Amino acid sequence: MITETTSGNRGLQQAEPLIFETGHATGTGVDLPAPKGAKDRLGGLKRKAALDLPGLSEPETMRHFVRLSQKNYAIDLGLFPLGSCTMKHNPRLNERVARLEGFADLHPLQPTSTIQGALELMDDLAHWLCTLTGMPAVALSPKAGAHGEFAGMLAIKAALEARGEGEKRKRVLVPSSAHGTNPATAAAAGFTVDEIPGRADGRVHLDDVKAKLGSDVAAIMITNPNTCGLFEPEIRNIADAIHAAGAYLYCDGANFNAIVGKVRPGDLGVDAMHINLHKTFSTPHGGGGPGAGPTVLSEALAPFAPVPHIVKRADGSRVLVEHAEDDGEAFGRMCAFHGQMGMFTRALAYMMSHGSDGLRQVAEDAVLNANYLRARLKPHFSAPFGDRPCMHEVLLDDESIRPKGVETIDLAKALLDEGYHPFTTYFPLVVHGAMLIEPTETEPKRELDRFADVMIALAERVNAGDVQFFKQSPQLTPMRRLDDTRAARQPKLRWRRAGDDAARKAAE
Repeated sequence: MITETTSGNRGLQQAEPLIFETGHATGTGVDLPAPKGAKDRLGGLKRKAALDLPGLSEPETMRHFVRLSQKNYAIDLGLFPLGSCTMKHNPRLNERVARLEGFADLHPLQPTSTIQGALELMDDLAHWLCTLTGMPAVALSPKAGAHGEFAGMLAIKAALEARGEGEKRKRVLVPSSAHGTNPATAAAAGFTVDEIPGRADGRVHLDDVKAKLGSDVAAIMITNPNTCGLFEPEIRNIADAIHAAGAYLYCDGANFNAIVGKVRPGDLGVDAMHINLHKTFSTPHGGGGPGAGPTVLSEALAPFAPVPHIVKRADGSRVLVEHAEDDGEAFGRMCAFHGQMGMFTRALAYMMSHGSDGLRQVAEDAVLNANYLRARLKPHFSAPFGDRPCMHEVLLDDESIRPKGVETIDLAKALLDEGYHPFTTYFPLVVHGAMLIEPTETEPKRELDRFADVMIALAERVNAGDVQFFKQSPQLTPMRRLDDTRAARQPKLRWRRAGDDAARKAAE
């Protein structure tokens, strides 16, 4: 079998070196003449040597970025089984609405009189977020889930300070199975973190919470459904115990898509919860681009919601309260402007096109798909909590394959050759060798079966003793197995031409 080619290409998958290796500072796509009669206004800061940027012709530039785009795995290419991330299909209707004139071309500094339609849309979105969660207030401005967490914890901090207990209550309880952002957010907000250890059933127990309670506890941060893909059945009793102790309950809303339309977090005693719009209501996910993490607040925390927020006048027009000093107890603001308009339009379009019954089916299908995969994969893999149905994601581990010489990372690398992005590896941390799979509600049964067939075939290959196959995977990708740990700890963030380091040292 041919494994190497003269060009470095594999079929129609083009090899693509770094742009620095392809281009050169002496070549450019466009040549501009030096300006005539221009006055130097750089104050002696003019560059003394040419900037070593890679110059390419226009077709080379276009091909470079198109080839890079072809190396990306995306939800539009196939099933994206990442657990906890909820990589779901984004309906094109949402994209169409977000690109409508009047939404796509708004400027954050426009006078409010010229953006009444946008404010109405945001107000409608806020209304439905409050309705779906059973909470009286929402802050739309947080830009992501962790940003929303921060907003919720700052509201809790402000409420405690208003009670005169800001300096007294500094401890936040966080289960060991929590998303990593939870303890990080609590610490960033000025609290200390006290871990609630996990139990064998993957859930948070009321007795463990009560054992940690004290007059210095500010809040508990809990995820429901949790990161093991399980619903927390004692959540209402935990909320009652937390409130009796004078503290607040923050719920990580990352998994709200598993219960939307079925359960209102406000009815469970939640005081604050962020909502990842991309996970529950389907807006583009990842890439470091625009995001949104609105945070709903209980009656106890609503007065402390950050600005800006929308106020509807008697004549039907809307204005923005922009300054904390104009809103009494607001803790401040989270960002310069009002949030991500494109995310708001997409989320509201998703809500309105689904309706209440459709959103309820979102949750039902997410849970159904996960349990279907669980039923198909459980005979072939170890499932730490496999004796009971899961919620929106199924958690497996490598306990059954590790004795045969294959670990979670090996299985994940083998999936790359099969054309799938791997599942989430080694999370949640409470399960050794975790393999967390979330099919989402948007995958049809035939796609689930294709993925399950691949996973089962790989399990059978493990049982056949073909360890080397897994240790050598992936073999069909542009890059083979990398040292992920070294790449994370010793990243090379700057490209240098061969000989640059030696020349620099000689000059020194």
